[in-house]
Amino acid sequence: MLLWREKLPESWLPHIRANLAPVLVDHAHLERKAATSALNLEKYVELHDRVSELNAIAIEELQHFEIVIRLLRERGIPFTGPQRSPWIAGMMAAVRKGRKHQVIDHLVVCALIEGRSCEKFQILADGVRDIDAPLADFYRSLVESEGNHYAAYLIMARHIDEPETDRRLDYFLDLDAKLIREPNPLPMLH
Repeated sequence: MLLWREKLPESWLPHIRANLAPVLVDHAHLERKAATSALNLEKYVELHDRVSELNAIAIEELQHFEIVIRLLRERGIPFTGPQRSPWIAGMMAAVRKGRKHQVIDHLVVCALIEGRSCEKFQILADGVRDIDAPLADFYRSLVESEGNHYAAYLIMARHIDEPETDRRLDYFLDLDAKLIREPNPLPMLH
């Protein structure tokens, strides 16, 4: 797994614990967006030989979306509109234009989103067990999948150009460290 250059703020878990309902809504939107991202990656010529793998990721993300929607229904939490994540927006704003550069950056950002999700789901699996054991079990069940998606995206980028991918990974890890330190008062995963 990644060696993050900045830890999550100490305030992250207490804020999430105190706002589980809106966090679940945010989580649903993140799963939907993750499925859409996997499908959007199929537009790149460099990934045409990876369409089946990208479809499998999209299907898995949609399955997660459906599980979160079911959790919302079971808990009587309305599925409201999405919130804009400053962290994700900051990462995506740094994606370069130009086909080869754009596809590598897009894959690296997707990998880092999945990597941070993996990290956060591990924390939540332990961090909400005392107040919501079924939710803790759900988050534990997602950890391996998120880790696999992180690895898949990074492998795809390296397959296109390994030295450039490693340079951009270095860049985006620095950007992640900067963005993760910026306060986000919204109850959201990222």
